[in-house]
Order: sequence, then C-alpha cells, then structure tokens
Amino acid sequence: MATNNQRTLVLIKPNAVRAKHIGDIIKHFEESGLTLRRIKGLQMSEEFAGQFYAEHIGKPFYAGLVGFMTSGAVVAMELDGENAIQKVRDLIGHTNPAMAAEGTIRALYGNKENMTENAVHASANPDDSARELGLIFTSADAVLA
Repeated sequence: MATNNQRTLVLIKPNAVRAKHIGDIIKHFEESGLTLRRIKGLQMSEEFAGQFYAEHIGKPFYAGLVGFMTSGAVVAMELDGENAIQKVRDLIGHTNPAMAAEGTIRALYGNKENMTENAVHASANPDDSARELGLIFTSADAVLA
C-alpha cells in the first residue's frame, strides 16, 4: 500500500501565542497522529512577513496581515505524517473562525470578529509547504523526531 507521507508548516499566530494556546494547539496535531519534527519561536520583521506572504501583495487585507503577523511572537512548527497537509487543513478549519466547524482549531482559538486573527497559518499545498518550511527552518534547527 502506497503512503503519502508529507511535511507541512503551521504557524501559531500572535493572538493565539498571547492567549497561551500554544500547548492546546500542538495537542490537537499530536493527538491526530501527526509528528512534531521541528519547532521554534520567532518575531517576524516587516521584510520577512512581506516575503512570507508575497502572494498576497496588493490584496486589500495585505497591510493588516503583515501588521498583525509582526505584532508579537509566532511559533513555527514542522509537522510530518500521512497526508499531513490535508490533515492539518481539516484540523484547523475554515480561514474565517466564525465559519469554522465546531472543534476545529480556528473555531476554538481564533478571533471570530477578525479573520486575520484566526490563530494559525498552515501550508495549503506541497509547493507552499516546501517554500514556507525553507523560509522558516534551516539545517541548524534540531529535528525532534
């Protein structure tokens, strides 16, 4: 039977970090069978946030997104597992926390009044995952598992 083991990036956004939901969010991923491979905290500069969210330049929400993502600490995680990208997308729920299914990470920890503060970012596809992981992690970052 063929396997589809994947690596993907998740960022715990500043609002969820400030609200002390880091452990709760990690627990959702680990209990789903995903493996936490690497983790680190970072403070995004405007330049880095602009590079990370380059596909959104020119969109109406871009300036607010960069402002929010540079407003506090972010926790970056590399997760690994069978169909990890889709599994993570299912666990986090709809981009808009007000529309996210009950029990999903964004429904539980996102700001239902402000879609940008939706608690987490996750890679959307294998290409995004490879690009985003490459921006965040280096060979010097320890692998946990």
